[in-house]
Amino acid sequence: MESNMEKPEAEAFLKSLINKIMRIYATDGRLFVGTFRCTDTHSNIVLSVTYEYRQPSQQKLAEAASTAASSGAANPTVTADMTSRYLGLVVVPGEHIVKMEVEEFASQAKSRSILERRDIYGGR
Repeated sequence: MESNMEKPEAEAFLKSLINKIMRIYATDGRLFVGTFRCTDTHSNIVLSVTYEYRQPSQQKLAEAASTAASSGAANPTVTADMTSRYLGLVVVPGEHIVKMEVEEFASQAKSRSILERRDIYGGR
């Protein structure tokens, strides 16, 4: 969010994010994907119906690399899946948030009407 945003604009922006699916990247490399519910003055974020994704361990990466190398391909590609688990309701501390993204497809953005956007920003 831009730091030069006025308080009413910032509040309207945060209200527009409620019930949107968000991806939050943490300092320890984890990724949380869940529905944005609220935030507080300390930038803590509450997500519901949340899944946590972790990068593969060094051992799993090494195993994937050796498997790709032994395949005999000229340019082997190493692929390793992230591990995931369901967490439910989560509070992500603001001090550990690296990046936040709204998961919205182009079709969803286009389908919002002008009246709906006006209502969000207080122009009832």
